[in-house]
Amino acid sequence: RKILPPCLLLVPFILQDGIDIYSLTMDSRITSRFAHTTITSHVVNKAERAQEAIFQVEMPQTAFITNFSMIVDGVTYPGELKGKTAPQEKYLLALAKGQHVQILKTTGRNLEQFQVSVNVAPTANVTFELVYEELLKRQLGKYELMLKVQPQQLVKHLQIDIHIFEPQGISSLDTDISFMTKDLEDALTTTQNKTKAHIVFKPSLAQQQEEPGKPDTILDGNFIVRYDVDRTSAAGDIQIENGYFVHHFAPAHLSTLSKNVVFVIDKSGSMAGRKIKKTRAALVKILDDLNPEDHFNLVAFSGRVIQWKPMLLQASKEHLESAKTFLSNTPALGGESTNINEAILIAVRMLDESDRKQQLPAGSVSMVILLTDGDPTEGETKLQKIQENVKALMNGRYHFYCLGFGFNINYAFLEKLALDNGGVARRIYDDSDSDLQLQDFYQEVANPLLTKVEFHYPDDAVEQLTQDSFRVFFKDSELVVAGKLRSQVLDLLSAQVRGQSNTQDVNFQTEVNIMNKEKVFQDPKYTSHNFMERLWAYLTIQQLLEKAVSASGLKQQSLEDRALDLSLNFSFVTPLTYMVVNPPKGQGQSQVAVKPVEIGE
Repeated sequence: RKILPPCLLLVPFILQDGIDIYSLTMDSRITSRFAHTTITSHVVNKAERAQEAIFQVEMPQTAFITNFSMIVDGVTYPGELKGKTAPQEKYLLALAKGQHVQILKTTGRNLEQFQVSVNVAPTANVTFELVYEELLKRQLGKYELMLKVQPQQLVKHLQIDIHIFEPQGISSLDTDISFMTKDLEDALTTTQNKTKAHIVFKPSLAQQQEEPGKPDTILDGNFIVRYDVDRTSAAGDIQIENGYFVHHFAPAHLSTLSKNVVFVIDKSGSMAGRKIKKTRAALVKILDDLNPEDHFNLVAFSGRVIQWKPMLLQASKEHLESAKTFLSNTPALGGESTNINEAILIAVRMLDESDRKQQLPAGSVSMVILLTDGDPTEGETKLQKIQENVKALMNGRYHFYCLGFGFNINYAFLEKLALDNGGVARRIYDDSDSDLQLQDFYQEVANPLLTKVEFHYPDDAVEQLTQDSFRVFFKDSELVVAGKLRSQVLDLLSAQVRGQSNTQDVNFQTEVNIMNKEKVFQDPKYTSHNFMERLWAYLTIQQLLEKAVSASGLKQQSLEDRALDLSLNFSFVTPLTYMVVNPPKGQGQSQVAVKPVEIGE
């Protein structure tokens, strides 16, 4: 089955006649999961008249652009980062009025497209360079880097370099290249030792040709690298560089906790056709994956709410077959309204009632998984009131996951619902593989291993920690904490991770020598100076933005102000900043990169 974790995806290409890509390089350096990617394209105008050259790159929504520049006839035109503060409102208003060109937009699945254009005189050349960074997230047991290679023409010098440095040790490493042929095999080389890997793809012009003697390129598709790391310590691995540390925690060999799941399924008319068929198909597979100790129930809703059973039942063979029959008899009915509020509250009350009657296993994890493709139209329809109702009833005891089908949804509403209640929101794309998307999401939360996970370090040793407590840890994922070491000289850094497995308290401890850990990151080929401070800043900004979703008023403003300061200090294009690219004089409008925010239509 296709794995769908966050990835890096690059699509640099030039489409204009007469514009030749002389060289195209993609360089990704991954150190302790932090990926620093540079895309450089040199183009020349071989036409007898001026031509527009377009530089286009696709990247994951979770990545932050850190730098862009273009060199036109020897003159460098850098991108200029600005904060979305009151003095800068004129830029944003001008953008809205079409006076500037927006060069960063949402495209494809979890992707953003960066596109800059510039006029190029005859025989003149341009160099484009884009840099962005992201912390790769472990999902379904792998980290994934994905480069989309679509040069649209033969390129004299084309090279992809991927450097991976994981001090824990690389346990598995695979490449998956959709356009690979026997003739291209010699263009790919992989060298690897215990902690480092270098993947190079450097096809010749002849190897790039779809047919000998013809200009069409065979390079059109995905270049994927997947890997995982060794884990010798149950307490996780601590790395230290230039006064900052990162603690990766993903213990293996823990028993899976029982879970209690209520699936809440939208069956209103808008779900008719492929959506409801794919949803049913996915849920049948998901039910088969339930463990015998798990408890579950199904709630289907349109204008009214239908329950499979009045309470949660154990996932016995008999109950699973009955639930599948219920699903097969749950059509989407055209024209019906949507009562999301009532459906969610019924699901939460089911968990409450089962818990009150002590019908659920001690130490188990309870969750509600909502799948919907639209906004509420019946019962309580005020979005803020629904959010308040759900948060008050859940009261921090259960996890709430929101899956939004397609683009006719208010994604911000679903995201806040989930983040308020210890879960996440995810968009499900209405494609032929939507059932696999649903199953893959379920696999991420199917096997809880620990609850109430807390990281502890000596107060006099660390400061400015990222999130250090987590409600649940799932199999094949990873918890990450970063922070700054205090200024006084320390020889050792100790860490303790506490959590609960079933009803038992568990305690993991580790201690590292700071000087020895600092020595690990001396090789400039695999690490850039201050990369761990940038990792810390990236993670801090992401978490501040998430917290801001669930906050309001002065608290929300305080969180956004902190995230804005960090974004500017570390030159990140985030939802609170934007980048202005000014073209050569007399060559048109300014081009502005404003990071898109997930919304509905």
